[in-house]
Amino acid sequence: MDLTLSDEHRQLRELARRFTDERIVPNATRWDREEAIDRELVPALGEVGFLGLGIDERYGGSGGDNLAYCLVLEEVARGDSAVRGIISVSLGLVAKSIAKHGTEEQKQRWLPDLTAGTKLGCFALTEPGTGSDAGSLTTKATRSDTGWVLNGRKVFITNGTWADVALVFARTGGPGPKGISAFLVPTDTNGFTATEIKGKLGMRGQATAEITLDDVEVPHDALLSEEGFKLAMGALDKGRMSVAAGCVGAARGAFEAALKYAGEREQFGKPIAGFQLVQELLADMAVETDAARLLTWRVADLADRDQPFRTEASMAKLYASEAAVRVANNAIQVFGGYGYIDEYPVGKYLRDARVTTLYEGTSQIQKLLIGRELTGISAFF
Repeated sequence: MDLTLSDEHRQLRELARRFTDERIVPNATRWDREEAIDRELVPALGEVGFLGLGIDERYGGSGGDNLAYCLVLEEVARGDSAVRGIISVSLGLVAKSIAKHGTEEQKQRWLPDLTAGTKLGCFALTEPGTGSDAGSLTTKATRSDTGWVLNGRKVFITNGTWADVALVFARTGGPGPKGISAFLVPTDTNGFTATEIKGKLGMRGQATAEITLDDVEVPHDALLSEEGFKLAMGALDKGRMSVAAGCVGAARGAFEAALKYAGEREQFGKPIAGFQLVQELLADMAVETDAARLLTWRVADLADRDQPFRTEASMAKLYASEAAVRVANNAIQVFGGYGYIDEYPVGKYLRDARVTTLYEGTSQIQKLLIGRELTGISAFF
């Protein structure tokens, strides 16, 4: 793998840096306090092409490879991980699933608006009783004369109250993963209700919702795939790459804030950056951030060369998410008491990073996935 970025990659990263510094960083604290990102940001993300990365230009996409996607997500998450989540879900989980599995009609209907940011998507997999064991979900889709009728509940759905289309996973067959299909459900359909979840520890600006499906009727062509579980797991493999990239950005943001503060804050007559134990904290933060980035770039490289990357994605997500928590925690230590108030950004980095060890597969699930690959033995059941 050549770690030298191409001119195109450097230009894209610079665009993402400028966008983040101009449109995200100045508003991140307010969005966190108000628990709401400005909706106008979404079409702005579309205008600069961030919601179309990896999507064919025929459908409004901006092209680019997986490394380009990671570079953008790192910069955006440096500003606010909640914004990164909007991109990861609407583009990474929904639009890319439509691009890979959808019919030409489905692509034409949804992708131009999703890539432009005039519409958003949400990924409705998790249920109140099924998190890690997604194969046991209970939401049902029953055939009707005109299509399908969906009933069930979903929870912790990113973009849930903002989305125009929900990629809903529902049971159409018997028990277990093989009985699950995937549907594209317009959120303005009768019986579809999304209620925002407030009071989250982190990612507070992001619209997270509980979704209720009460006799939601959709036509036959709403079916995206009869192999819904396989689709979901494939989407989450790349989703773990995007989460890892976002964690690198959050860790980098926390590290850079701590490094700057350590050079400015004086105690005992000199900057605290001159004390050995503060330098130890900064050195640990720098190493962990770079290590997480390299693990993430390895996944992007494998994906761009059409090589298997599932285990490497689990490794990157596991390490980057846990590293982001450690780095942000160390950043608070560098700030001392000031790190504990939201006038400074490091507390938010820690709160935002914490949830990344939970969603798209907990750290414990990632270890089981890695262990299964290493030993050839499943510890799930």
